[in-house]
Amino acid sequence: MLAGSQDEVIAFLTSEAGWGGGSETPRRIETHISLVILSGPHAIKLKRAVRLGYVDFSTPQRRLAACERELALNRRTAPGLYRAVRRITRRSDGRLVLDGDGPLVDAVVEMARFDEGGLFDRLAVRGALAKPILTELANRIAAFHGSAEVASSSDGAGRMAAVLDINEGAFAATRIFPQAEVAALAAAFRSRLSALSDLLDTRARAGKVRRCHGDLHLRNICLVDGRPTLFDCLEFDESLATTDVLYDIAFLLMDLWHRGLRAEANLVLNRYLDARDEEDGLPLLPFLMAVRAAVRAHVTATQAEGGDEARREEAHAYFALARTLLESRPARLIAVGGLSGSGKSTVAAALAPEIGPAPGGRILASDRIRKRRFGVAAETRLPAEAYRSVVSDAVYAELDAAAGRIAGLGHGVVADAVFGRPEERARIAASAVAAGVPFTGIWLDADPERLLRRVRERTGDVSDATPEVVAEQLARSPGAIAWTRVPADTEAGTVRERALDAIRPATA
Repeated sequence: MLAGSQDEVIAFLTSEAGWGGGSETPRRIETHISLVILSGPHAIKLKRAVRLGYVDFSTPQRRLAACERELALNRRTAPGLYRAVRRITRRSDGRLVLDGDGPLVDAVVEMARFDEGGLFDRLAVRGALAKPILTELANRIAAFHGSAEVASSSDGAGRMAAVLDINEGAFAATRIFPQAEVAALAAAFRSRLSALSDLLDTRARAGKVRRCHGDLHLRNICLVDGRPTLFDCLEFDESLATTDVLYDIAFLLMDLWHRGLRAEANLVLNRYLDARDEEDGLPLLPFLMAVRAAVRAHVTATQAEGGDEARREEAHAYFALARTLLESRPARLIAVGGLSGSGKSTVAAALAPEIGPAPGGRILASDRIRKRRFGVAAETRLPAEAYRSVVSDAVYAELDAAAGRIAGLGHGVVADAVFGRPEERARIAASAVAAGVPFTGIWLDADPERLLRRVRERTGDVSDATPEVVAEQLARSPGAIAWTRVPADTEAGTVRERALDAIRPATA
């Protein structure tokens, strides 16, 4: 509900006394609760004078308070974008001015304008979400979550129940979805929440509920100076934005999944888990992604009720995604072995999005585990003593234990290592048996010359293997290999399809 006209304020903001008057005509971007005016190097955000069920911006004082909170919260992740809160006041002669001594009329957040081509939803459309960008994004989200304020409450399940309440009320108010389907979806959500309540509460007691971003989808991420930057967080509802950190990142994962970018979603998840100890929460992810999809379904449905057919179709797509994400998907463990240079990491990344619950399997790579044990970044080259047999035995033991633990949680796992000895292959298979999940072992065969060339041409890779290491591996017999053997001498796409063929019967 509109609480008053802001036409005078908007006219002032686009005038020479505000941020207009340049060679460029100010451009407006409107949503149901805000208006952003783009003019030259400035982006000026005005709260709409609305009173809705979930937000009240009906008075200038409320809008000023919301602007001040927005500035403080967004400076956690985008300090270079959020410049100041500016008060719009009225002079004694009736004219509006910025930050005057007269009565408060309105308030805005002044931001630095950025290249809209760097918005992540636009990068996604262009196919420009490259691995380095997504890796840095995952690391920045992990760092943000690590520093975010921890909630004092230990009620994790109750917070999610409140979100389901909001969703059910919103679905009841829309006429786009058949009510029988809405009721069935609500029942499925409540059933899953009941099964996950203890885990949600346990994580809340462990400090996993924090004051998060709250609205972490692709359109609220941009490149600033070439770096992924989170902006426009949820500032007007502390309870909704104070949540399990996995519910925060679930919005991004769902957005990527919805767009068909499953490999990208899986990559973000794996790099995030590399940086944060959140693997205990993996059973939550399909549910949390489904909740995010349901939120987008009813929000988009509301926007579509004016007759926008494209919005209507999108709302139905989100609704269908929510239902699909709630469906059970069996866990399994896949091991990808082969000598250095055979393409194990590439194959593992291709298989992971195809197995287990969304957003695909946890990739456990021996190279990353080794680097973590030595406390260095994944791309840091380790000295030769880091590859002594006693160290390698410990790395494989950690990999086996983690694979069994995660598979036992009901999540998919892809183990990526050389597995050059029969006992190493036997132990990873035993981890699957202990977890009660199916196991598939894939061995990548490649010509020695190709292996040597691939290793020689690597740059910035996680693996420290050199041609000398490959020569040593070739000199040792791996013993009898009972795993599915996949020729890896052709181009990467062909190898990927061969590996997918090897797992598809069990996947189906």
